[in-house]
Amino acid sequence: MDSGDKFEIEVDGKTILARKGQTIAEALLANGLRALRTTRKQAPRGVYCGMGICYECRMIVNGIPNVRTCMTMATPACKVTTQDDSRITLEK
Repeated sequence: MDSGDKFEIEVDGKTILARKGQTIAEALLANGLRALRTTRKQAPRGVYCGMGICYECRMIVNGIPNVRTCMTMATPACKVTTQDDSRITLEK
């Protein structure tokens, strides 16, 4: 893989490297980041199913809450934030 396949994304204000073709969840795991959100009771949650069924990997991506990071491709300069579910209102 050449250096053109790597790019930066921002996670909680810090820069990490991602690779072309990776989901956000893959990039986070490759960089040692495991806790992607916290529950209303402040319990950390991370990737569980890895295929978009369980919703455990929800994060705020480019200002949009509840994005399933295991289903969303990493793109250059995207901004990802750990989601605190005690502050997020889920859409019905």
